[in-house]
Amino acid sequence: MDPISQGALGGALAQSVSNKQNIAKITLIGCLAGMAPDLDVLIQSTTDPILFLEYHRQFTHSLIFIPVGSLFVAIALYSFVKNTLSFKIVYLASILGYLTHGLLDACTSYGTLLFWPFSNERIAWNNVSVVDPIFTVPLVLFVVWAIRSKKKIYHRLAIGWAIVYLCIGFIQHERTLLTAKELAEARGHTPERLTLKPSFGNLILWKSIYQHKELYFVDAIRTASSSTWCSGESIEVLNLTKHLPSIELNSQQVKDIERFRWFSQDYLGYDQANQLVTDIRYSMIPSEIRPMWGQKINSEFSDKDQAIWWSNRGLNDNQLNIFKNMLTGSACPEHQNSDSFSVSRMRRPAPNSSTLLDNNQQNLGTLHHE
Repeated sequence: MDPISQGALGGALAQSVSNKQNIAKITLIGCLAGMAPDLDVLIQSTTDPILFLEYHRQFTHSLIFIPVGSLFVAIALYSFVKNTLSFKIVYLASILGYLTHGLLDACTSYGTLLFWPFSNERIAWNNVSVVDPIFTVPLVLFVVWAIRSKKKIYHRLAIGWAIVYLCIGFIQHERTLLTAKELAEARGHTPERLTLKPSFGNLILWKSIYQHKELYFVDAIRTASSSTWCSGESIEVLNLTKHLPSIELNSQQVKDIERFRWFSQDYLGYDQANQLVTDIRYSMIPSEIRPMWGQKINSEFSDKDQAIWWSNRGLNDNQLNIFKNMLTGSACPEHQNSDSFSVSRMRRPAPNSSTLLDNNQQNLGTLHHE
């Protein structure tokens, strides 16, 4: 998650070993330890554009690395507090702060190597957004109140809030999963794979991605008192032979695609017009396939040339309004076919007892799960 959330949760857990005299220092140590695993973002290469994908959320986020990583933090900070704190308490606060990081990251959809080096599986529980102010703001406030009042009740409330919110995320995920399966069934599809991820900053609006035969289908599902959906777009599953017939299979670009496939959990599509291999999981609008990042592929490159990393995380006013309408359940976007993306519009099922439509929600299907 974002550094503020990581630091706040690390500080909150570290407060459990503090007293009234050292709570501020212990909180700071826990905060810094909670953010420390993300120093892996410094592992980059000017000659290998996607090296950072392989090392971000890798060994520094592993459960087995917690004692080592927190030891580095404790050694770095001890000289600043040695007059008032023992190394033992500094190390303990560092461990408590550090261990929250990988577990919290695994709650997002990005993927975290919790069991490195024993497994290269990217753990993603998909029960909270990478950035969620509803999770973060109360957490920060409780931590600050604990420091100001020097009362442990607030640190307990901080930990309690984090646990409750993440549990709500699991519940919302399961409710949304039921709707996603019913939506696929209504289309006559049997998903080979199905993934859900919460959209930015909330646990109400979710992105559903599933594979049926050689297509990925992307939809937005709003799960509140009942579940509603906005029919989205579809794109072909990346097929190297079909989409990139002129690329040598032993070229560096193909090797880079396979590395990207691992990172994206094999949710790759291909934008023919822009020669872009895309990560279907991430888009600014949850019913769209337009990606936030991908790889530019050039058939004229030599076998040794690397694929070019591409990203676009901008959100214009129109997209922001679309997102707000979807989040509030007032309207769905009208997706237009584009030469830039291989999309096909999904039609909603005919209205029946489980599908409610009105004039303001012509694209909005409703599947009730009380």
